[in-house]
Amino acid sequence: MKTGKLIAINTVVFLIVIAVGIVGINYYQNTVNYISTDNAKVSGDMVPVTVVNAGKITDWTATVGQQVTENEAIGKITGTSTTSITSPIAGTIVQSKGMKGETVAPGQSLAQVVDLSKLYVIANIEETEIKNVSIGQDVDVIVDVDKGTTISGKVTEIGKATNSEFSLLPSQNASGDYTKEVEYVPVKIELESYSAQVVPGMNATVNIHR
Repeated sequence: MKTGKLIAINTVVFLIVIAVGIVGINYYQNTVNYISTDNAKVSGDMVPVTVVNAGKITDWTATVGQQVTENEAIGKITGTSTTSITSPIAGTIVQSKGMKGETVAPGQSLAQVVDLSKLYVIANIEETEIKNVSIGQDVDVIVDVDKGTTISGKVTEIGKATNSEFSLLPSQNASGDYTKEVEYVPVKIELESYSAQVVPGMNATVNIHR
């Protein structure tokens, strides 16, 4: 019995050592071959539908998920005259805030339209790694909604300022007790193809080929 237990214990220890070794090798290979982060989100160029003149919405047909063409009428507004409310681009309505009977002001946003065929990923890369990122690098992207699929992409834009520079309250060092924090630079990654499940705002993991 003691010999059997000893063999069993040694076997378990051996398997644990092997597993740890495999994990370590994979981690090393990923670190050497890729710049990886899960601090990334799917995005798209959202264009607001606005009104030029003040008035009351007398017709509103826009619904979330509706596909529209450029300059397609999705409503009417009546003020000193009646004018159409149109989509500024061809795409899909992803937000609809307008309501029939609502009084609106010039410039007010009533909806958001995005071209879902031209989505991209914004990945936030640590400042210590950004020197290893360049335009044109291949990228493997995995979106959380479809973790079993790897989407091919390419780096198309590298930010020229860290995210903190655009925050409402950028960090200051007025008190003299400044704590150094890692800064992140946004990197735009265009996607070659993806499923209809992928929409703006979804989380993603990116592996940029070194």
